[in-house]
Amino acid sequence: MIELLKDLIRIKSDDMEGANEALLFCKFWLEKRGITPTIYEYDDKLMLVAEIGSGEECIIWNGHVDVVPGNPEQFIPFVEGDQLFGRGSADMKAGLAAMMQAFYELSLSPQRLTKKVQLHIVTDEETSGDTSKFLVDQGFHGDFVICGEPTHLHIGLQAKGIVQLDVILRGKSSHGSRPWEGVNAIEQAFLFDQEIRKSSFLTASNAFYDYPSLNLAKIHAGERFNVVPDECIMSYDIRFVPGQHAVDIIKEIKYTASSLFPYSEVLIHSTAPAVTTEENDIHVKKLQQITSHLTKRTINLFGQHGSADTRFYAEKGAGAIEFGPSGGDWHGEKEYVSISSVERFKQILVSFILK
Repeated sequence: MIELLKDLIRIKSDDMEGANEALLFCKFWLEKRGITPTIYEYDDKLMLVAEIGSGEECIIWNGHVDVVPGNPEQFIPFVEGDQLFGRGSADMKAGLAAMMQAFYELSLSPQRLTKKVQLHIVTDEETSGDTSKFLVDQGFHGDFVICGEPTHLHIGLQAKGIVQLDVILRGKSSHGSRPWEGVNAIEQAFLFDQEIRKSSFLTASNAFYDYPSLNLAKIHAGERFNVVPDECIMSYDIRFVPGQHAVDIIKEIKYTASSLFPYSEVLIHSTAPAVTTEENDIHVKKLQQITSHLTKRTINLFGQHGSADTRFYAEKGAGAIEFGPSGGDWHGEKEYVSISSVERFKQILVSFILK
């Protein structure tokens, strides 16, 4: 399994061509072990579904082969003690390698499977998530989903929802030497940003989150020093807590914009609901018990500030969590995964299906 992980790291899958290559590598690896996956394609992006077992219940393991860009040397894996270094080692080729190995081991004893197990491998989690969404839209959403993101073998039970939007503030241009004859759209934007940070939606909280987050991600305005800018576009990335709804947040932002800045406009880029898997979900409790038994420690439930492909499955009603090995510095220069935690993760996955 660790050799499989090293092989996956060596594939430079930080663009779509490389991600598709990595996915086909996974296909061939499974086929060599008697498993026949199905390949799907959407917008030149490949994805894979394999299934074993039978029964009314369906458990899905989701993993992605794409990684964020890295330097060439990061695609040469190396080991120091219990740590395996390389781009994507933690996020999330280790989780995927363990899922593939566990899937193969389970396939050797089909008579022991009382439920269906599906393996989903996708190619664009780090960008749009279109491939997981495509699979979910085709009906592959199951009853319970584990996305093998790195969580130190704790359980990422919930995740914040997403609102991404542009706010266009408009003013009046004039000569830069006579700014009083115009209305500076950048200054309007500063005022708008101060107002949006007073919004009531930013005060929400729950057991896992103290508050939502508001990130002013991009600003575009002005072309010349000697012209008062008449338009400023501000792009926001908002992550809201479970219990909130995107439509209510957008409504409040539009009200602020229209009431205080009458020539403004709000353009919605994308929204995604929060993941709201419950603590008392029977699958969560079972996984927590198995993991605690095998690791001899308390397994915490926590909320993720970021977003993973769990959001697509959760939107269809499946219980969805992030759960995977230990590692560090993912997306960084010294990304690594704990080899022993990968082995343990594989063992947990097998036990979770068979018990």
